[in-house]
Amino acid sequence: MKYLAFLAFTFLGVSAYSQHEFQVWTEVGTSGKVVKRLDWSVDLNSRFGATGLETFFPQVGFEYKVKKWFRPSIDYRYILDKDKYGNMLSGHRVNFNANYKKGIKRFRIDGRLRYQYAFNRLGASTDFDPDLDKAFRLKGAVKYDINNSIFTPLFNAELFYNPQYGPDRGFSKIRLAIGTSLELDGPHKFSVKYQLDKRFEFKRNVRHVISLSYGYKL
Repeated sequence: MKYLAFLAFTFLGVSAYSQHEFQVWTEVGTSGKVVKRLDWSVDLNSRFGATGLETFFPQVGFEYKVKKWFRPSIDYRYILDKDKYGNMLSGHRVNFNANYKKGIKRFRIDGRLRYQYAFNRLGASTDFDPDLDKAFRLKGAVKYDINNSIFTPLFNAELFYNPQYGPDRGFSKIRLAIGTSLELDGPHKFSVKYQLDKRFEFKRNVRHVISLSYGYKL
């Protein structure tokens, strides 16, 4: 916890001297059961920036309930990402996730260790991108269920680690987010978050994101 607080403090300090960019992320998806312990999900994700649609990817995933608190999963994404010349470049990514879930009274604590394997990024630059390239990611999230309210406030933090050999190997980015999910009637779920992304290199921009997510459970 002290280490995470130190990183957050460093993040805020460096951010004050960085350039800023703004994006809106949207996610629309559906999910259901394959068998008793195995769930499936399909999502469409879009990321909009100053030049319009900058990243788009459909994703399909499967999650297996080993224990109530431990649910490993795997996801596949086909990614279209706009380069600095305005061209949409394609690539593929597979996520291997170890998910932890724990409820403590009205709090819910989630953790996730992810290894993302990216391949066939056509036309991609050699510059490491924590969102698109091979990386380890460690994420923690806390939610609080307010009594007699449709709102469930949430906070999460995530660290990105570049495992590839070279000068950029090591922790590369931190992501902080605060928002709320809404308890809607029926199989619907909706959430909204404000997110800050910061690469640890001093010259990198701070990214401000409004994230909107809608899901329908079959």
